[in-house]
Amino acid sequence: MDHHAEHWGQLRERLAECDRHIQVQARADGRCVRAQQLTGIGPLTADAVVATVGDAREFKNGRQMSAWLGLVPSQNSTGGKTVLGPISCKGDHYLRTLLIQGARSSLQRAQAVTPERATPEQLWIRDLASRLMFGKVVVAIANKHARQLWAMLARDEDYDPHAWLKHPMVQRPRSKRAKPLR
Repeated sequence: MDHHAEHWGQLRERLAECDRHIQVQARADGRCVRAQQLTGIGPLTADAVVATVGDAREFKNGRQMSAWLGLVPSQNSTGGKTVLGPISCKGDHYLRTLLIQGARSSLQRAQAVTPERATPEQLWIRDLASRLMFGKVVVAIANKHARQLWAMLARDEDYDPHAWLKHPMVQRPRSKRAKPLR
């Protein structure tokens, strides 16, 4: 029995050493530091994203990176009609798992904060959680995080929780409705 306890102790020490090494690496790499600005992205996930994705500019946009990770619905089209299926789960299993675990953390934080103190993303998460099943919410959050990570890494930008306000669709003035024909 003592042999097994000793073995488990050695394994715990080795895991702690690996965790320390990953944390040092994540603090030293500017891309990892930038990625950790997102809620739910810690040193392990940030290091895995940087190591797996490499240069995010290789993807045309965040949706392509998200699709590469398997966080978007599969598409089938016939006769000009596109039908969305289940989440494809085709990409990197390890990184997708880390992003989904981070999304669970983001969901818990969004539900714990009061609406008055919530960020725009947390309000979006709360709204999503009120309308959809848990699994779909978590995958949607992971998908959003993957897209945000792409934007941050491809453009060398820090996380901006109010970036959505800069989107042209948000700022576009409302068009006046056409008067109905009589």
